[in-house]
Amino acid sequence: MTDDEKLPAWCSGEGWCPLTATAGMISKKWHPVIIHRLLDDGDKGFNDLKKEVSGISSKVLSESLDDLEDKGIVERTVISEKPFRVKYALTERGEGLEPAINEMIKWGRENMKEASSEEESIV
Repeated sequence: MTDDEKLPAWCSGEGWCPLTATAGMISKKWHPVIIHRLLDDGDKGFNDLKKEVSGISSKVLSESLDDLEDKGIVERTVISEKPFRVKYALTERGEGLEPAINEMIKWGRENMKEASSEEESIV
């Protein structure tokens, strides 16, 4: 990938930090989950994706998909005008996040457990 194809990111401090830049890009609450669902299941329509991402509102899903699209992680394709239908798919850049997402899942399985109540939860 050439420098022209890379996403510009600002990191405060003395040097540019790819870790901070990447973490900032995917650190929004639902972004990794959306990416994971698209990695596991491939292209999805909005409603199917909403069903797969339990607990997300339509508004937040729409905003998250717009943000991921702006960052070149997800692409949106109009399937039909009447009725209006779109599908979302990962771009090559988005698919490149698979190792990071898988490591997050692995770490979570090894270091976290389900909380018995919301009060017990650390997140």
